[in-house]
Amino acid sequence: MSNPQASHPEAIRHTANAVVMIRPHHFYSNRETMHDNRFQRDTENHEKEDIARNAYAEVTRMAAQLRAAGVTVHLFEDSGEHDTPDSVFPNNWFTTHQDGRLFLYPMRCRNRQREVRQDILDFLAQHYQLQSVTDLRHYGDAETFLEGTGSVIFDHQVRIAYACLSQRTQLKPLLSLCTAVNYQAHPFNAALVGMPIYHTNVMLSVASQFAMVGLDCIPDYQEREKLCRQLQSTGKEIVNLSPSQILQFAGNCLELQGSNGKLLALSSSAMASLHANQIAKIEKYAELLVIDVPTIETAGGSVRCMLASIHLPTQANAAIQSN
Repeated sequence: MSNPQASHPEAIRHTANAVVMIRPHHFYSNRETMHDNRFQRDTENHEKEDIARNAYAEVTRMAAQLRAAGVTVHLFEDSGEHDTPDSVFPNNWFTTHQDGRLFLYPMRCRNRQREVRQDILDFLAQHYQLQSVTDLRHYGDAETFLEGTGSVIFDHQVRIAYACLSQRTQLKPLLSLCTAVNYQAHPFNAALVGMPIYHTNVMLSVASQFAMVGLDCIPDYQEREKLCRQLQSTGKEIVNLSPSQILQFAGNCLELQGSNGKLLALSSSAMASLHANQIAKIEKYAELLVIDVPTIETAGGSVRCMLASIHLPTQANAAIQSN
């Protein structure tokens, strides 16, 4: 498949120009998720008020940066009354799709299951063409889990769903999701420092014309080559990331549509880990938007985890189309 051009309508639909973010008031590193998250750091011995204040400020600044770049940010508050320390990562509990569907996901940790918010669903139904909500959370009753775009990396241009299998990303709900949205599932296995990688989105980011991927984290040669061929066959230039770069969240980035073109949102720690030749590859296709979130990263996620992309058509578009 030829490399898609930026003006191609499929490329535009792949890249969202609106996101949901959650601003936490009582942020801390979630001890329930620490056993399988190699990226997470224990903050128990730090001043809780300082951590919460810093996290609140980081989300506030990030939302402002995105808005200044032309991205629509729907910013919601988490007062902390339900004890949801990872609420800052809303991409794990819902995804939206261009046909007007929204999916709710089975999350592994109990305090993460409390993150689902009806007010956010109501807001999306009010401002976008939300046609249906499909609830996959029943899979969690059988201890099978799938955590939104933490687990699944969608290539909307060619209808492929990439997923690194782990305790939080399991095959049965993945295949059910792919059947529902008519996407081809591409599961694989990856590990870092002897532990399965907990979420696909820390080691793979698929943009409209390139892909950031930690190929060296895939131990099986055939799986590694299959993923590489698949990405290249769909017109993606590969930016291969080392395991040390993955640990600095270089894979946890997201392409967004800004007012002046494509953006790649990534953290300052991710940016610092990149080499000049990697940056040059990315900048052929997108402007780098560097965001400082060191406190949020102690929870084991970074910029991409903080963004729930909105792919739904807007209500305004519906009115235009009906006239």
